[in-house]
Amino acid sequence: MKKITDDNQMVVNIKLNQLPLHCPLPDINLWSQHPKIYLPINSSNKAKCPYCGTEYILEK
Repeated sequence: MKKITDDNQMVVNIKLNQLPLHCPLPDINLWSQHPKIYLPINSSNKAKCPYCGTEYILEK
């Protein structure tokens, strides 16, 4: 699920079957805006793209 926060940042919930995590994801229309990068998920199950600021949250 994707949502936009008050500061116009996108938050995307991801599932285990979407790992390894990379940004942009295939279903996000950012594919032409920055290079594909793989993101590590931190201990709080989150990752943030340094290019576009999208925050990813791993669902349990």
